[in-house]
Amino acid sequence: MKSRVTLGVAIPQTVVQGPIRIDRIREFLGRAEVLGFDSAWVVEQILGSTQSLEPVAFLAYAAALTERLRLGSAVLLTALRSPVHTAKSLATLDHLSGGRLTVGVGLGGNPRIYPAFGITAERRVERFAEGVRLMKRLWTEERVTFEGAFWKLQNASMQPKPVQKPHPPLWFGAHHPNALKRTVELGDGFIGAGSISTKAFLEEVKLLCALLRDGGRDPAAFPVGKRVYIAVDRDRARAARRLGEWFGAFYGRPELAAEVSVWGEPAECVDRLAEIVAGGAGFLMLNPVFDELEQLEVFAAQLAPKL
Repeated sequence: MKSRVTLGVAIPQTVVQGPIRIDRIREFLGRAEVLGFDSAWVVEQILGSTQSLEPVAFLAYAAALTERLRLGSAVLLTALRSPVHTAKSLATLDHLSGGRLTVGVGLGGNPRIYPAFGITAERRVERFAEGVRLMKRLWTEERVTFEGAFWKLQNASMQPKPVQKPHPPLWFGAHHPNALKRTVELGDGFIGAGSISTKAFLEEVKLLCALLRDGGRDPAAFPVGKRVYIAVDRDRARAARRLGEWFGAFYGRPELAAEVSVWGEPAECVDRLAEIVAGGAGFLMLNPVFDELEQLEVFAAQLAPKL
């Protein structure tokens, strides 16, 4: 029997024009749960001219509004954060959500922002990996003594532990082969970025599967997903224009929309999403960037039954 792909959605978090509409966010989350989507996700962008809500606090709000949806980050830039504070915040969030948290983590693609957080980008890969290891130990061990290059703890305890055991799933966002190796070593899943093409994602998945096999892990048991910027619209030109406007505001590259997005009539969108699934994605996070409530209804009625 052919398996069905799992579908999640990106919560409206980023506003290019106008005020942030909390009522629309509440309605979106309520409908996503009623319509049967698996999960709802946020991204992290602390600095930038586009309005974007902080992800951990936002997920706590989403947890209070939902009962069934899993809640995820794709991704938290944990190298910019204290792993001790982050471990505490995420364990708290796992409790507030009743064990529904998936933690996506990554380095991010802009090392120039590190000084704004009181650190340099030097050794950022080492800092990232050490922070993930420390969070996992704080989540799973009663007492932690840790002598790292960046953090040192002596007989420290963090309570409460997360609801999920051994800890919330850690999904890595990664591109470089070395980053994919860290995904295999430290991760519980992989989430492809929305800012890369389907072709690039499929190449990453091929390499990831080879690394998993080399590491003695079963690729079939390792969740793989992708964030997909999408606009279902029978007027392709209108959808392309609006996607370009959003990409120009958020990424500073309106031309990126045509390289990475899926748009057009429902049948065309299904075909392009099916290509991603055929390449190894068992999970798709659908990310509308305008008319989010309307797009959500279309996803459920015209895409989900065919995927």
